[in-house]
Order: sequence, then structure tokens, then C-alpha cells
Amino acid sequence: MTSATTAPRPAEPGIRFPHEAPPGPGEAIEVAPGVLWMRLPLPMALDHVNVFALDEGDGWTVIDTGFSSKRAKAEWQALLAGPLGGRPVRRVVVTHHHPDHVGLAGWFQTEHGAELVTTRTAWLFARMLLLDAHAQPVPETIAFWRGAGLEEDEIARRIAERPFNFCDVVDPMPLGFTRVGEGHEITMGGRRWVVHCGNGHAPEHATFWSLDDDLVIGGDQLLPGISANLGVYATEPGADPVGDWIESCTRLAGFAEDRHLVLPGHKLPFTGLPLRLRQMVENHQGALNRLQGWLTEPKTAAQCFLPLFKREITGPAAGMALVEAVAHLNRLLVEGRVRRWRDERGAWLWQAQG
Repeated sequence: MTSATTAPRPAEPGIRFPHEAPPGPGEAIEVAPGVLWMRLPLPMALDHVNVFALDEGDGWTVIDTGFSSKRAKAEWQALLAGPLGGRPVRRVVVTHHHPDHVGLAGWFQTEHGAELVTTRTAWLFARMLLLDAHAQPVPETIAFWRGAGLEEDEIARRIAERPFNFCDVVDPMPLGFTRVGEGHEITMGGRRWVVHCGNGHAPEHATFWSLDDDLVIGGDQLLPGISANLGVYATEPGADPVGDWIESCTRLAGFAEDRHLVLPGHKLPFTGLPLRLRQMVENHQGALNRLQGWLTEPKTAAQCFLPLFKREITGPAAGMALVEAVAHLNRLLVEGRVRRWRDERGAWLWQAQG
């Protein structure tokens, strides 16, 4: 007979997807009363971003916006005339400052008279990056690439290319916004929501937790099945986004319940948030352990893709892999698990502490 102290725990609910397929172009799916889920295309491997519209009676609150492009604006016009019934967008809520989420916020402000609501950090980052346009990589970025271990021929190739500029895919943003932050309450779509902020993928990333039903608006902080990119860049080469991410997932787990229906920035709405938050922490802890084991001999960040991603990465995806490799190395350095020094070329060499 199994005693009470050794009885197995009930099986934990898994991650489930109430909707098997996303809405098509110009379409919307009602995921809860008065809450519409729509998708906009992105010109990259992750080829979409989810946006949501909450019914305010005389208009709509829109969550996130997609890139600024002729195609995205045409998609929005079709959505406004179709599923949104010709009613105006009164307010745009931006979860974080990345261009696929904030790209058309300024367009909604100037062309539609919408109020912009976001965190102070998200607004400041977006406004700053709109002004930070360059025709070629700046010396600080080149030094960062060299420090990460890129080969000189790859650096030369990148120097010859026009770099990505935020303003290429984000409309100008007029002065002024309404701030939300940790613990604030906001009313949207006839519901009261409390704001909880995460970090790591983007600073002061807002998530919204309904106090009146089971909905959670997760942005990129709460994604199913894929990992949000945690990158270090020349703007803050000593940043520790992996540590910030683990802290955020651990803290947000204190609010998460299996009943919650998460509306994420990408992929499908899902339930099973407590399990997903644990997975996200464990995934990065496992990556850190593999990375430390890889560093028995000194290596650069550019030589660390295999233990982190379990495969070598080349081509356009290598740029995102590089900044994530630096992020994990920085976390190991904070934890005292590695040491580093520069070689004669200026690249950081990383080695596990003995």
C-alpha cells in the first residue's frame, strides 16, 4: 500500500492551445468576449506578430501594432474596415519597445488620434532609437563585434552593409504618452487589469493580468514553445539580460495560475502558464550549464553557438545567436563561473573557473 507521504502528486496540467490555427489576413478571432486576436506579417523568420483589440463600445484599445510598412498599414486598414467594424482606435497599448510591437504606434497617434500607453522605459527607448540612425556601423559596434570574436572578414562584410535602423520600420512618435508601470491598474475592454513588468528580453516589458477573468496579455515576456531573444549589444556590453529574465520569470510565477489564458506576442494563445514559466527558467539554466562545460578551453562568444543552441548557426541568424551567446557568458561571469581576458586582437576569451 502506498503511504500518504509517498503518494504521487496529481499530474500537472500541460500547456494547451484553445485555438488550433491563427486568424488569416484581414480576419480576427474572438478569444474572449470583446477581445479580438489578429495577426500582422513580419519580413523575417518569425513571420508574424499577434495584435489584439479590446472593445470599448465607441471604439477600440489595440495591443501592439506590428512594423511600420505599406503592407502593415494596408492590413490595418482592412482590419479597421472589417472585424473592427469601422469604429476608431482610441488607444494603443505597447507592451515593449521592439519595432514589431511599437512600429505603428506613432501612426495611430497622428493618423487616428489614439492615445499611446506604455511603460516609461519602453517609450524612452523607442524615442531614442528613432533618432539613432546610421549609414554604417559605428566604431563602438565594430569594437563589440571584435570583442565577441567575429572574424575580420565577417566584420569587413558587415561594415560594407547599411546597418538596421529602428526608424526603418517604426513610424515617428509624437511627443507625449500615458505611463503604466509595475502594480498599476488600467481598465481596458470592460476589465480591470494589473500591470506586472518583466526584464531581459526588453527593459520594463509590460504584461497585463485581468482582475475580472482569466486573461493575461503576455507580449514577448510570456511566449509558448519559443524563447524570447536575450541579447547583449554595444549599447550596454556588460548587461545581464539572462539574469534579468530568470528573475522576471521567477517573480511572475508568483501570479501565474493554470486557469490563465495567455495572449502572447507570437504563436498561439495558451494555458499552463506556471509550467511554461518554469520551462523558461530551466531552459536557460540548462544552457548555462552546457556553456560552462564547453569552456574547458578558452573560447570566444562566436565559438559558443553549439552548446547554447545544440547546433551551429550561420547566415542571418548568426547575428541574434551572437548577442545571445554574449548574454549567457555575461551571466556566467556574474555568477563567478567563468573568467575572461582579451587576446592580441581584442577578442574576449572565456574559460570556466577551475
